[in-house]
Amino acid sequence: MKILMVSEDLPGTQIGGLGKHVVTLSNALLEQGHEVDIMGRSDRFHAGSAAEIGFKGRLLPGFDFSRPGWKESQLGIFNPVKRPWFARTIARALMREASRYDVVHYHGHLPMTGRYVPANVNFVQTRHDQGSECVIHLRFKQDHVCTVLDARDCASCIHPAPNALRRSVSGMAVRRYRSETADAFSRHKTIFVSDFLRRAFLRAVPDADLSRARVIHNFIRYPFLRERAAAAAEVTPGEILLVGRIDSGKGFGEFLAQIQGWLPPHARVSIIGDGPLRQTLEARHAGPQVRFLGWKPYDEVIRMSARSHLLVIPSVWEEPCGTTILEALALGKQCLALARGGTPELAAYQYYDGQLQLAETMPRLVERMVEQLGRAPVTVPLPDSFPMDVFNAIPRILDFYKE
Repeated sequence: MKILMVSEDLPGTQIGGLGKHVVTLSNALLEQGHEVDIMGRSDRFHAGSAAEIGFKGRLLPGFDFSRPGWKESQLGIFNPVKRPWFARTIARALMREASRYDVVHYHGHLPMTGRYVPANVNFVQTRHDQGSECVIHLRFKQDHVCTVLDARDCASCIHPAPNALRRSVSGMAVRRYRSETADAFSRHKTIFVSDFLRRAFLRAVPDADLSRARVIHNFIRYPFLRERAAAAAEVTPGEILLVGRIDSGKGFGEFLAQIQGWLPPHARVSIIGDGPLRQTLEARHAGPQVRFLGWKPYDEVIRMSARSHLLVIPSVWEEPCGTTILEALALGKQCLALARGGTPELAAYQYYDGQLQLAETMPRLVERMVEQLGRAPVTVPLPDSFPMDVFNAIPRILDFYKE
């Protein structure tokens, strides 16, 4: 097949989970003999962009997001026109190329983009986060999961004390956002990376038509991980690894506060990643048993994961489908996480009972972590395949392309 991937997260010098998902899928499809190009932002494009993100195919400059300024923060409102404008920009760019491909597959943060793509185009989008109904994509504010459904209440995410006018305008923006997204879902095919995301959208838009939607969990490149698995003698007892962007939703601060006085003498917490809270948390918690390592290349992250006693994913927001958890499971590692979002669905991919341990609260998560640190690290022979290897996911995706 001839496939055009589209994402505003690409290219870039450092790409996040969504961008890695696109590159992993695209490279795997190329290996299977399909023709795959990626369209991304022209304002980030340069001759070495494909190599920079690890893509083995052709990268196309599609749309420029560098100039428009909407001053939402200054005005304290969500602008009803802003996101549809960006969605139309992406739709116009992909439509210039769509006739050359069998399918256009969009991975991004503007779910209404499909509304501006004609129904006769074989257009698929993957929803990676709660941006289907939440304009900030997180459903997380003031350090807590957001459960409000009234669109006017979303105004507090752009202004600390919105007045009636700001509530009205922001409410109009969110209602339009959700309505246009529902139109896109009814017109074109949609993949949700967890059933949690599908249900979350229906909670906000109960009458949405999701008959053309499918749930296909995230995937990893299993052979790459299997080659880097550690033997029992290479695993460091007491080594706890956390990986991710150091921001409020990832729960690093709550976790580090909770472990005070709980860590056994032989334990050490290593944190890979960067983000807005790193400096504060490092100043407060770094010491002999807690170290901040900053950003690391993916290969090194996987090697350190394989050699750790435990992996902890302390996210306090609702992770849609944590790739870090899938990587830990594929490596045979024990991992601990809060039972939120799409995380409980990933227990289906355990090699053994108790590999993924879910806790309702942070104190209980830390208690379970300490219990596991009192035991020898678990190492198991890795099988030849893993259900959520990208090559196992591809047949389901290709079938969906052809529907």
